[in-house]
Amino acid sequence: QVPLVESGGGLVQAGGSLRLSCETSGRTSLQYAMGWFRQAPGKEREFVAGIKWRNGNTNYGDPVKGRFTVSRDRDKKTMYLQMNSLKPEDTAIYYCAATYNTNIYAPRGSTEYDSWGQGTQVTVSS
Repeated sequence: QVPLVESGGGLVQAGGSLRLSCETSGRTSLQYAMGWFRQAPGKEREFVAGIKWRNGNTNYGDPVKGRFTVSRDRDKKTMYLQMNSLKPEDTAIYYCAATYNTNIYAPRGSTEYDSWGQGTQVTVSS
């Protein structure tokens, strides 16, 4: 496990944008993968987006495709989630996560990650 530090949540109106950041101190080797998950009250934790650190391959959950973009800055060892066209149903606590695996894409299952950030609240008002 490695520390992950998130920032960037907040309150925004529907249609607005927010950017989340997640700084890692992990060893960003070939197998390193990071992901964003979210959890709304009474719901299960849901995969939002993921990125393989070295090759930059990205994948997304269906509800956010075309609206959210995941990226990383190698020098700053930080992953980002740019969220555009936000909807009230995007309201949740957002978590970043990290793991090591040999897949070409980041895993979509939360149980496949062993490091987690503290979570940041995103609230979208209608």
